[in-house]
Amino acid sequence: MNNTLFILILIAVYLIAAIPTGVVLARLMGSEDVRQKGSGNIGATNVYRVAGKLAGVLTLLGDTMKSFLPLLAIKTWLAPTPTQLGIASAVAIMGHCYPIYLKFEGGKGVATALGIFLVISPKAVLVALIVFVLTVVITRYISLGSVLAALSAPLLILLFNHPQPIFLATLFIALLVTWRHHSNIQRLLDGTENRFKA
Repeated sequence: MNNTLFILILIAVYLIAAIPTGVVLARLMGSEDVRQKGSGNIGATNVYRVAGKLAGVLTLLGDTMKSFLPLLAIKTWLAPTPTQLGIASAVAIMGHCYPIYLKFEGGKGVATALGIFLVISPKAVLVALIVFVLTVVITRYISLGSVLAALSAPLLILLFNHPQPIFLATLFIALLVTWRHHSNIQRLLDGTENRFKA
């Protein structure tokens, strides 16, 4: 893959991943702007609370697919090097977290990271999902489950012997997801974080 093509692909990956699924779906389904309600986040959890279960589930699916499908296409049809795939993965998470369509104020990246990790290592995703589910079942904190699942991903990538550029990309993604949850982490420490209610 030549450099010009790769740059164009990165731009496309960013623009697709930057689509604010939750904002769009909530408006289409007649709800208020999710950025003005609840936590103000555009991700599935806040959309679920503000616009209802269907909107929340569709947001989760959309935020996952907007990274999964472009990266899967790149991996399947363009035979990228590990470095190229790692860079494209990092660009995808940046698109969601810092979308040009919303003046670079995006979501926390959990579902988009899930889509990325599904392309990179389905086995790692399976273990990370177990970490997430167990944490949420025990604590009822989605934010804590999300952070622990994200942080487990780079370790699992190492365990499954993926190339170093892939490890570095997943480490970057995990740290970014954790950083995007800094307010949740502070509320967890203060004992004021909202627990999930089905």
